[in-house]
Amino acid sequence: MQPRKLSDINFKMFVDFDGTISKYDIGEILVKEYGDTQRSQDIIDRWVKGEIDSALSWKLMCDSVGELDVEKFLEHVNSLPIDPGFHDFVDYCDKINADIAILSDGMNLYINSFLKKEKLDYLTVYSNKVVVTNENRLIPSFPYGDEECKQCGNCKRNHILENSHDDDFTVYVGDGNSDLCPAQYCDFVFAKGSLLKYCEKNRISYFPFNTFHDVIDRLSDLGNKKRLKKRHQAELKRREVYMRG
Repeated sequence: MQPRKLSDINFKMFVDFDGTISKYDIGEILVKEYGDTQRSQDIIDRWVKGEIDSALSWKLMCDSVGELDVEKFLEHVNSLPIDPGFHDFVDYCDKINADIAILSDGMNLYINSFLKKEKLDYLTVYSNKVVVTNENRLIPSFPYGDEECKQCGNCKRNHILENSHDDDFTVYVGDGNSDLCPAQYCDFVFAKGSLLKYCEKNRISYFPFNTFHDVIDRLSDLGNKKRLKKRHQAELKRREVYMRG
């Protein structure tokens, strides 16, 4: 029997941005280094505790930044490193015909600039939006919010459900608090940071990773299996949403 090709497996890749593609959390850099550090930390702490939702936390943090030197900030953004394996991961996904979508609860202002610098601005990105006023203040908006989903301003779960089908194997790669919800809906989860701790605590099967080279290696191993199985709990979570309509 001929070995199965990875290109014959319908992988759909969903990838976080801050701290995952970028080595640093650029949203955190924005609010802590260009705004009121203590005020921003207090807002982040309230969000992590679930006292406020992501959209409100972003509005408060953008307000704390006040007048921003956008050019200086984007120069800083473009000096920050990318995960050393991400370009290879993009090439790998192209080789196996796997779609990639970047799902971020951050802001398009710095994500777009970073990806353009890396010549990756052709990738599909779903994120929150921000407008810079004439007074150089940041006004955020949340075109992908969901009233039922309070964790993120950008509902990553919805993007996963809308961009995959029953015959797809969904893959999620992330590291932070905004990844806790979407990871529950994917068949294979690659985790580090607080996402890894969450998966361990809630018995969600996952693969640890340090760089995207680890992700490539593990996906190649999965492709060598005679039969891939979807994660049962993820199937149930997806079905639950579909049943609610």
